[in-house]
Amino acid sequence: MANNPEKEPLNERERNILRSVVQQFILTASPVGSRYISRKYEMGISAATVRNIMADLEESGFINHPHTSAGRVPTDKGYRYYVDSIMELNEIKNPEKGLINKTLKTDVSETEELFKIASTLLSTITNQLACVSYPDIDPGILEKLQIINLTSSRLLIVISIKSGLVRTITLEIKSRLKINQLESVERLLNERLSGLRMSEIRTTFKDRFKDVDDNQKPIIRLFVDSVDKIFKDDRRNEKLILTGARNIIKQPEFEDPEKFESIIELMEDKDIIIHIMEKSAEKDKNDVVISIGSEIDDVKMQEYSFISKEYQLGETIGTLGIIGPKRMEYSKIISIVDYVSRMLSEFLTNPSK
Repeated sequence: MANNPEKEPLNERERNILRSVVQQFILTASPVGSRYISRKYEMGISAATVRNIMADLEESGFINHPHTSAGRVPTDKGYRYYVDSIMELNEIKNPEKGLINKTLKTDVSETEELFKIASTLLSTITNQLACVSYPDIDPGILEKLQIINLTSSRLLIVISIKSGLVRTITLEIKSRLKINQLESVERLLNERLSGLRMSEIRTTFKDRFKDVDDNQKPIIRLFVDSVDKIFKDDRRNEKLILTGARNIIKQPEFEDPEKFESIIELMEDKDIIIHIMEKSAEKDKNDVVISIGSEIDDVKMQEYSFISKEYQLGETIGTLGIIGPKRMEYSKIISIVDYVSRMLSEFLTNPSK
């Protein structure tokens, strides 16, 4: 798990009480009092002792009390300590595993459809907002390129990446082209580019085609001018699948009109979520990344947590994750995000399994 700051030492009683406060607040969304903790969790100490320990935890910044309430709620620091030091991960139950495996094993004709299925699955199981980003094609290896003449002035370029992704781009061309010109250029492009990474193609394309025939130059020049458009996928908003709005707005937090409006704004501004997913992908490859409240570099996310993990499709990598209130059930959701990521990677790699 990422975002692991230096842990402050807490003794056994402090750890138990912090764990109880976090777990109770996750369950009820209501501030937690010392008397309730001492009664429910039977720690063998008085309510007064619990109250003193909670006061110490508050002074250290692990919990806080909202407004005039006598109860306490976890702070971002408290959630972080809980996640890193005292939380026990829940194993995914067999019925949930079965549902995930069965749903992802769906026979779909388009790879992109599986991303939508995965996002819906995540939001349904967790009752939170789920997001899945399409893989970044930069490390993808070109398998084949096709040029299709749509009209006298428009060409359709079809890029097939070895991982199974297919990308289409329409280009405008001024001069009329003959079929044999297109076929000649298509063969040349495949001969010189097939097997190269998309990032490498972009940076070396011009040098690879300095010696082309005169009848190939108009199309090659078009490719040189459009190399980023063809071999780089920068359609940020189109690369994100977001599901579960109905689930997350049922959470008690969103009975507050201001918080309800804030989550709607967040869902409408996909650039924020894409930016957060890109940042999380930089933190810890191959592991679940947990970002809590103020740890997220965006003011609109201060009341939320984001749990994410990368999945793999051949050489290309995407990210999936859950956005929800900081009061989310970390022990369950971390395990689900991890499992769905691993199973999605497996089914993308071996769809026949």
